[in-house]
Amino acid sequence: MSPEKAQAYWKENISMIFKLLVVWFVVSYGCGILFINELNEFTISGVKLGFWFAQQGAIYVFVVLIFIYVKVMSDIDEKYGVSE
Repeated sequence: MSPEKAQAYWKENISMIFKLLVVWFVVSYGCGILFINELNEFTISGVKLGFWFAQQGAIYVFVVLIFIYVKVMSDIDEKYGVSE
């Protein structure tokens, strides 16, 4: 792989990781702490939504982000010819 192609590969990789981390931060910190009062106006099976995000929602979102990372990273690997 040429140095320019390797640089573009890592730039795209780091950009994707940063975006996923921002989503995870907003969900875990924002929904679990910052926006808890607004979210607590809604309930899921009798549990306030803010509490649900703080206890379980952020974990579910993290697991979904792992699957998104795998899919997007596979596409990036194929794009740059480094897939297995």
